[in-house]
Amino acid sequence: MPDRQDPPRRLRPAPLLFEPDALVAEPERFFQLESIEDPAELLRRSTELALAFRAAAERATDFQAIAAAQLADPRRFDALTPAEVAARADWTADYAARMVEYGRGLLRPREAGDS
Repeated sequence: MPDRQDPPRRLRPAPLLFEPDALVAEPERFFQLESIEDPAELLRRSTELALAFRAAAERATDFQAIAAAQLADPRRFDALTPAEVAARADWTADYAARMVEYGRGLLRPREAGDS
């Protein structure tokens, strides 16, 4: 019996009988702050969030500095110059050089503990 290939089936899209919830516009929410009516509670919760975001931003900056220092480490065969680090991070060359030095300072205790 010869090998016979059937033509591919064409599926029809199912008719849309209702409006999906994803298309319904929902007001923007920011950690449910807009639903807090008590001003004292709103101040407490928004202050808590602001402090958490500030701490997260500081920690992220430390990680940026560590990464910059690692990328600019002269022991790497592919070490970047501060200008190259700046281009990757959208920084000025001066800021990149300071971040590399800051990152090296953050790495020193780790490297001393590794020995």
